[in-house]
Amino acid sequence: MTSSDTRLSPGTALRYRWIVTDLDGTLVDRDLAMVPRSRAALQAFRSAGGQVVIATGRSAASGRRYYDELGLTGPAILLNGALIANLHTGDVLHESRFDETAWTAVRALVETLPPDVAAVAFVGERALATYQPAWVDTYAARDRVTVEHIENWHDIDGISKVMLLCADTDAAHRTAAVAHSVAEVTVVMSEATYVELLPAGVDKGVALRWLADHEQVALAEVAAVGDNPNDVPLLRASGFGVAVGDGHPEVLAAASAVAGTCLEGAVADVVAIALGPAPTAE
Repeated sequence: MTSSDTRLSPGTALRYRWIVTDLDGTLVDRDLAMVPRSRAALQAFRSAGGQVVIATGRSAASGRRYYDELGLTGPAILLNGALIANLHTGDVLHESRFDETAWTAVRALVETLPPDVAAVAFVGERALATYQPAWVDTYAARDRVTVEHIENWHDIDGISKVMLLCADTDAAHRTAAVAHSVAEVTVVMSEATYVELLPAGVDKGVALRWLADHEQVALAEVAAVGDNPNDVPLLRASGFGVAVGDGHPEVLAAASAVAGTCLEGAVADVVAIALGPAPTAE
């Protein structure tokens, strides 16, 4: 699915009221810049009356730069669905946290991680770690996250997400296999070396369903686009789920359609579908 640049004509109607987009690898390229064609298309979609919702594994602090660049004022899905917040007003609409039993199990895992894996826990706007090797510093600089050092994991509670940052893909595969054995936890892969632990029943798709119900928008009126396995629930929950052309095979298999690559403007391809012709007067 490819298209030319999206332009509006008088009377443009919307096939979809919402476009929900992942950030990294979907709207944002590997240099962490928003793809210009996709940004322009989303601006056109908003001008036509549509609403754009970002759905990302990033925290509020990390995702805000893109939210602001798009000029958004509505809700955003953050922390892979563990947090839904309006970054314009600061209002938290919905938040999921590990309960005591789940956190005890997660803590037992992170306290026994091998040296090639480091854990970062998210509590509200804070990112916390007991161990910060070079690849955690790289992650923090890349995502503009300040990782605070803590002495031990018993000092914190109210955790919404734990990221297991792995030194390489081999470590990530081993870590994911172990993480799947932890009860009452959702495990997602957001990057080749990122294994994320969320409270049970939390993912981007569940968050989208909650938000659409809260805003009284039918899921059939929602188009979503993503590139990594953590986006699969999002695509399946939406009325029209689109995979980025150079996305993960799991996402390609789950999608209703496949767009161009991120750099080609995958999100703009989705906008071209969402902006349909105006209804014909009878």
